[in-house]
Amino acid sequence: MITNELKSQVDKIWETFWTGGISNPLTVVEQFTFLIFIKSLDTAQVKIDKKKKLSPNIKDIFSSEQNHLRWEHVSGLSAESMFTVFQNEMFPFIKNLSGEQSAFANYMKDASFLIPTAKLLQKLL
Repeated sequence: MITNELKSQVDKIWETFWTGGISNPLTVVEQFTFLIFIKSLDTAQVKIDKKKKLSPNIKDIFSSEQNHLRWEHVSGLSAESMFTVFQNEMFPFIKNLSGEQSAFANYMKDASFLIPTAKLLQKLL
């Protein structure tokens, strides 16, 4: 069931994309889906971190060199730094997950970062 709060949040996201220069509904859905996927990777890593206390052999999503790509780190960066990380590191990272993670990760291999400005990305996050 869609609540008024959820509908309001979705409407705000659509408006943010629209005023930020992305008006194609398919592009909006695609880019928003990528952001949700990236956020879900961090959520999954948090669960893995908790499970590793009992089973240290569980494979991490983010290696120690990629830890700076986690949502909790990226979301606190300045707009320009965040934009650079997404453009140069985050999208290449999700493209390379295809053989290692979920079936959904396989679809990420063709992901393109189409958010045009750092300010728009910051508003969306």
